[in-house]
Amino acid sequence: MNGLEASLFELARLFLLPALGLILLSLAFALFALGGFLVESLQRRTGRYASVLAAHHARTGAASDDLELWVMKRLEPLRIVSRSAPMLGLVATMIPMGPALLALGEGDAGAVGQNLVVAFSGVILALIAASVAHTVLTVRRRWLLEELRLVERRLGAA
Repeated sequence: MNGLEASLFELARLFLLPALGLILLSLAFALFALGGFLVESLQRRTGRYASVLAAHHARTGAASDDLELWVMKRLEPLRIVSRSAPMLGLVATMIPMGPALLALGEGDAGAVGQNLVVAFSGVILALIAASVAHTVLTVRRRWLLEELRLVERRLGAA
């Protein structure tokens, strides 16, 4: 490898730990959101759910457009995780592939295995985080839009 290629390789390797850290944060956030989602789902089924959107509207008196922005803001972290986690997984997969291929060329099966474990673990956890976040996002968006409809109907009737 010449100097430029070696510099690019080393620069790319610097991003492995941050990418893995962000994947772990994404997974923790997705699992936390899943827990809240399951609690909310149970509350909705048993009729004990108190609408957070209606409470926000009662507290602020926000207009319909402002409530839509509030819904978008509330869902934004789930959307970011569901879209960025797969990209982080790809980064965490590709960075260790370079050393794995070098080790393969040198016949070092142990190093190939170590790098592939990191690569595939990163992408698997990232895809799990994205899948959970996307599922929660999709259902929670529907719930919040249903609540928004009810608030808008009340505003129209008043």
